[in-house]
Amino acid sequence: MPSTLTERPAPVTAATARAAAAPKRRTRVLALAEARWAGASLVLFLIALSLQLTGAPAGAWGPLYALTYLTGGWEPAWAGVKALKDKTLDVDLLMVVAAIGAASIGQVMDGALLIVIFATSGALEALATARTQDAVRGLLDLAPATATRLGDDGREETVDTAGLAVGDTLLIRPGERIGADGRVLAGASEVDQATITGEPLPVAKQTGDEVFAGTLNGTGALRVEVERDAADSVIARIVAMVEEASGTKAPTQLFIEKVEQRYSLGMVAATLAVFAIPLGFGADLTSSLLRAMTFMIVASPCAVVLATMPPLLSAIANAGRHGVLVKSAVVMERLGQVDTVALDKTGTLTEGTPRVTDIRPLAGSDLSEDALLALTAAAEHPSEHPLARAVVDAARTRGLDIPEVRDFDSAPGTGVTATVDGAAVAVGAPARLLDGATDAHSAEAAALAEELENDGRTTVLVAREGVPVGILGVADRLRPDAAATVTALKALTGTAPMLVTGDNPRAAARLAAEAGIGDVRAGLLPQDKVAAVREQESAGRRTLVVGDGVNDAPALAAAHTGIAMGRAGSDLALETADAVIVRDELATVPKVIALSRAARRLVVQNLVIAGVFITGLVVWDLVASLPLPLGVLGHEGSTVIVGLNGLRLLRDAAWQRAGAGAVR
Repeated sequence: MPSTLTERPAPVTAATARAAAAPKRRTRVLALAEARWAGASLVLFLIALSLQLTGAPAGAWGPLYALTYLTGGWEPAWAGVKALKDKTLDVDLLMVVAAIGAASIGQVMDGALLIVIFATSGALEALATARTQDAVRGLLDLAPATATRLGDDGREETVDTAGLAVGDTLLIRPGERIGADGRVLAGASEVDQATITGEPLPVAKQTGDEVFAGTLNGTGALRVEVERDAADSVIARIVAMVEEASGTKAPTQLFIEKVEQRYSLGMVAATLAVFAIPLGFGADLTSSLLRAMTFMIVASPCAVVLATMPPLLSAIANAGRHGVLVKSAVVMERLGQVDTVALDKTGTLTEGTPRVTDIRPLAGSDLSEDALLALTAAAEHPSEHPLARAVVDAARTRGLDIPEVRDFDSAPGTGVTATVDGAAVAVGAPARLLDGATDAHSAEAAALAEELENDGRTTVLVAREGVPVGILGVADRLRPDAAATVTALKALTGTAPMLVTGDNPRAAARLAAEAGIGDVRAGLLPQDKVAAVREQESAGRRTLVVGDGVNDAPALAAAHTGIAMGRAGSDLALETADAVIVRDELATVPKVIALSRAARRLVVQNLVIAGVFITGLVVWDLVASLPLPLGVLGHEGSTVIVGLNGLRLLRDAAWQRAGAGAVR
């Protein structure tokens, strides 16, 4: 047998873990043709506008406006033409026609502005799509490209993971990512499988335990038998679920898009009628064309588009200043529609970092809490295990002196041993260190460990000279604002949030009780979280999922809306989610929902204002003879009014009102 399994491995440090992380792929903005055309259109428009406002001759700025139309308008025009082949008519084509119509009667700048707005919108949509695809492709990089396969004679061979077959035996060295889903044949280690289950602590693995591709091995070496092909691994299934959910989720459209077909067809038909009917009754061509172009200008949906966008964009900007990145206006609209919230546990409802919660010296140990903690911290100090770091941090927080140690040793899955002040100290899992012992000290330690574990703690036994002297409880700590957030979400949606987590049921139940959550679903793999979300969606609920890990990404994609915690969130979760909480302040979730609802109310107000202006101007043009300057003034005036009304949500007072509304 290869000697690797018996060699003492080097510790896996944070730097080692970072080095093993998947490389990032990120599409550059200018790599997208849509972004390049929109950027060129914007630059040309700004130059032309500056020349026009400074009194330059038309020969200087006219060609620049023409290039603005060409660079920004050819893609929506082409898309509109292709839509016509499918017997549909969209606002993009209508905007191009309106822009050309405006230019034909001298309103060149107005038409160019329309072109720039729509080109920029298309570029942002293309960028969002590309970045999501980047993240999905990057997830595949979590599984290493190669693995070490052991032959029947024990010889090692480096092979591509894509070519692994069920039944192959792999050697997983310390610090390596596991190359395939399988089961441990030999060895012991701790495996960080947060990418799959979301568990905050590495999980001890020994013979017979299941391991997943893409998870990070700890300090021990493992021999693993492959049980699934690469295409059937949990990581591959996560990719498939994200892509499927993203592709099948029905797009929520803004209000104006929902009436796009009827409005577009009606406006085209009306414009043609305004031109043709007077002409048929003997009117001259010039006056008929002027009336029709005036009609197209005053009836164009510029005010309606601005009635919708400024409130939503202002809300996005306001939320961004307060640490919530909302990726689009559609997302801001969707946030206000949610009526059910599903919260992940580790890194979302909790801080995601294990901390010492209980210090219990055993009777007869003659140790105080501080003495027990200092003794444990001394033994754990050389270790890189997250539990060890939690113990050492707790001792430093209390200002304790940590004694020097000798003869430190670490046994993966069991614990550590060291000599502290001349005494042999062992720290590790109670079940492993007690190993069926029945003496009074061991019985007391086992009972205390069971009590703490029933409360959802991870327990650590401390033994001195072979005699148990104390138990430490370690747990992930609830965020300070978690309970208030749960209360606010329940008030906003009318339904208490549910907890969906891959962690064990006891830990999940304890945290849920502290946060005030009654519906707890624990021990879930990524596909189980998706099933929980789809169960709510099939019941007619609009579900908001809040999570942070790769294992949350499929649920984020499948949900009506997804929000990722940004500070510790995985790349895939950040790209898949519709919004990101940059500062990890959970309390901003109900605030951004309340802000979205305020934005939607302003959208309705603005649509009423825009509708009144458009109706009045159209009636004037049809019944009387609306002068073109007055038509343009009324059209632009309505646009300014609804724009300013929407900008009210930029003020900090709007965020404060949203916060007040969320806690009612």
